Amino acid sequence: MKLYKPKFWDKNIGFFSIILAPLSLITSFVVFLKKNFKKKIKFKIPIICVGNIYIGGTGKTPTAILIAKELKARGKKPVIVRKYYKNHKDEYNLINHNLKNIIFKNDRVAAIDEAIKKGFDIVILDDGFQDHRINKNMNIICFNSNQLIGNGLIFPAGPLRENLKSLRKAQIVIINGKKNKNFENKIKYINKNLFIFYSSYKPENNINKRNKNFFALAGIGNPGNFFEILRKNKFVLKKEISFPDHYQFSKFELKKIIDEAKGKKCQVIMTEKDFFRIKDYKIKKIKHLKVNLKIKNKKNFFDIILKKI
Repeated sequence: MKLYKPKFWDKNIGFFSIILAPLSLITSFVVFLKKNFKKKIKFKIPIICVGNIYIGGTGKTPTAILIAKELKARGKKPVIVRKYYKNHKDEYNLINHNLKNIIFKNDRVAAIDEAIKKGFDIVILDDGFQDHRINKNMNIICFNSNQLIGNGLIFPAGPLRENLKSLRKAQIVIINGKKNKNFENKIKYINKNLFIFYSSYKPENNINKRNKNFFALAGIGNPGNFFEILRKNKFVLKKEISFPDHYQFSKFELKKIIDEAKGKKCQVIMTEKDFFRIKDYKIKKIKHLKVNLKIKNKKNFFDIILKKI
């Protein structure tokens, strides 16, 4: 879904949230029907779902990649399964570049069946917490500390796919960013058995930033999170340019940005996910930041996963 996230989603409940509240009731009713009237399908292999309830930009895909790599290192044969969306090729390419083992189809159930036929022994469902047909062995829900649950309302009045009470079906919550004890208490009140972990992004590729200024551009769920990573790692940003998630850049607009940056003696930098969208353009004047996801108390995190599967 290509959209600019409304600013009111992450502010206190205001005029637009109130106006859209009746439509949110419809969203909630649809979710209720799917939860209660979809037939559950059990599979022969464990299903680990890495999902979210906040729309976009919570770090699901990097988390799924990390889990798959770690399980592979432990002798397992994991595969990442995703539902196919035409405009999500950037994420498929990103996963394929990091792991190789990915299956995507229009139907997640068909993709899981294919994974079983191909001899994989664990499915990591990248997104799919809201696919209530699939019986999951474990649900891992991702949040970013910059947004958490925004204004706390369901789409379109707010950024949530469903109510926070859906965490009753989760086993692990990962919060990317700063520790937030109030939020921990809030979700623990909903599900006292939740395990809560924190993660952070660490730059992997060495980009020379000494005595340099940058134009940063991002076509992801929450572009501000990327800009914050750059600033934390001492990139001097002269301009921050945001686009909708999965935005398909044209050569023309990229050339305009490059020319503007050059005129101000700046280097253009983008996310790795965006880079996979423009890779075929072979534009050498745009750098991309490759990051690794780090989970604090990583050993405990994987101990819990291995016990579940």
